Amino acid sequence: MKAAIVSSAGQTPVYGDFPEPVPAAGESRIEVSTAAISHVVKSRASGPHYSSSGHFPFVVGIDGVGRLDDGSRVYFALPRAPHGSMAERTVVASAHCVTLPDDLDDVTAAAIANPGMSSWAAYTERAKLNPGETVLINGATGTAGRLAVQIARHLGARKIIATGRNAAALDAVSALGADVTIPLVEDEEALEENFKRQFAEGVDVVIDYLWGNSAERLLIAAAKAGADAVPIRFVQIGSVSGSDINLPSAVLRSSAIALMGSGIGSIPLDRFIACAGDLLRVAVPAGLQIATTPVPLADVEQAWTKDDSTRRTVFMLERRQA
Repeated sequence: MKAAIVSSAGQTPVYGDFPEPVPAAGESRIEVSTAAISHVVKSRASGPHYSSSGHFPFVVGIDGVGRLDDGSRVYFALPRAPHGSMAERTVVASAHCVTLPDDLDDVTAAAIANPGMSSWAAYTERAKLNPGETVLINGATGTAGRLAVQIARHLGARKIIATGRNAAALDAVSALGADVTIPLVEDEEALEENFKRQFAEGVDVVIDYLWGNSAERLLIAAAKAGADAVPIRFVQIGSVSGSDINLPSAVLRSSAIALMGSGIGSIPLDRFIACAGDLLRVAVPAGLQIATTPVPLADVEQAWTKDDSTRRTVFMLERRQA
């Protein structure tokens, strides 16, 4: 069968032939229709992601949309290695399949599941977001951040604060539901003052896609300006700006900040799959928006390097009739 294959760490996936998957007990075979690039997929392909197995060759892709042998249309996640989602067929634990609503098309489902689930799980499983609370999204201009704004609104957030480097992109985030936008400017003192102003007014949940310097400034501002003994749930999801920060110990001693992460390993897999199902069922009724670039899987080498954070690249496979 045809698939997008990585033969060594750091290699761009190559379109080629890979052995057919054979389902074991408790697994389902999927005839794949669509699968999207995500930060996790790219990181696993290049090798450094904490969930990477380090074994080669393998088929890239951690989730997608397809059909079971009985014709049911499903979203699926975490195929059994070395099989991935970017192939004509794959195998996955049957418990990792979610039936899709009829009104959600394959391209949108594949595009929205991973980036949308990142904030959905962070809100519902880690932060336990309550209706009427205030959310700050650090790094709201990318695909996942834009969805985080929309999902916060859907889940009942009273006020949504969004940060980002690009002013034009922040304008677009405002149109999606952000009440306040904060440009991530180079002047650290000015940035910290902007953050402190928001924490003084009250922030309940921070969703962080960036880490790095902006996360440092957020945590310090939260400790300085947040109300004493009032919890601020800071949920770390991504590290676009850097994998490390320098955090003064006094930040945690002098505040009620609860610092946590959300990702593979911090939430049970069955709950992640349940979150995906919840998200996909509300995607159309909630009017969640995501920009996509559909591409034939045969063009994976060219499309891989062109993928960016504002549009989700979705690879398409033509389903072959038996």
